[in-house]
Amino acid sequence: MKAINSDDFKITGPFHLSSYPTLTDLEASESRKSEAIKKVTKKLSKIQDRMYANNRYSVLVCLQGMDTSGKDSLIREVFSRFNARGVIVHSFKTPTSSDLEHDYLWRHYIALPEKGKFAVFNRSHYENVLVTRVHPELLLNENLPGITSVEEIPETIWQERYEQINNFEKHISANGTIIFKFFLHLGKEEQRQRLLRRLNKTKHNWKFTPSDLEERQLWDKYQDYYSEAISKTSKPYAPWYIIPADNKETARYIVAKIILDALCGYDDIKEPEVNEEVMENISAYREMLQNEA
Repeated sequence: MKAINSDDFKITGPFHLSSYPTLTDLEASESRKSEAIKKVTKKLSKIQDRMYANNRYSVLVCLQGMDTSGKDSLIREVFSRFNARGVIVHSFKTPTSSDLEHDYLWRHYIALPEKGKFAVFNRSHYENVLVTRVHPELLLNENLPGITSVEEIPETIWQERYEQINNFEKHISANGTIIFKFFLHLGKEEQRQRLLRRLNKTKHNWKFTPSDLEERQLWDKYQDYYSEAISKTSKPYAPWYIIPADNKETARYIVAKIILDALCGYDDIKEPEVNEEVMENISAYREMLQNEA
């Protein structure tokens, strides 16, 4: 299998999605990629065990992408070998009335992972500079001071939110949260084929909604706003990675490998040292238990 370099997928400055491929060749069969994913995710689960014992770091994985880009299945495959108590998945849908009584980052802040654990945001705080920007009328639900109509929304609000998001991520990073942000880069034709499969296969009909087609008509807007948001918020402490997503197995492997390679670079993620007194008397403790039999 072709080796991957995380830096090849990392965004370090201004860019546009149109210049990035939606498909890449790992020079491996689907079955070989599937086996590779199993090996990588098994190693990740062991790191999470050490993180839990170490109790110093947490990991936040943010997944964004157009409809049908494979976020749900990626979560299922990449994190399936984790201890169930070690990873929590949050799917952020339309804000509730309670969410809207707070600022837009509140519901994401309270969902952050505890030390020693992973949290996966299936869609994330970035919806507030993406969906809300494509549909600015949604911003009115936040009941912001001085904004009572779409016409009153200042263009500067999006730049301000980029800065707020950067500050949010810088803060949690400085306090021990390791951040990964992945955009699953799906081609428009591949999305069309996946939507058709939802319609053609009865067992997948439930996944389809007419709004899928409505949002598809806004494809170019989403591509532009994603490009801008990613360019403005990819930082060393919270980098964005653009993942070719036309092939689901390939996308899953690349995401898992990027996370693994980064976490392996933390030399201080290790089990705590055993108490000296326990180590000196470990033979005696073993003998006591053996004698009980």
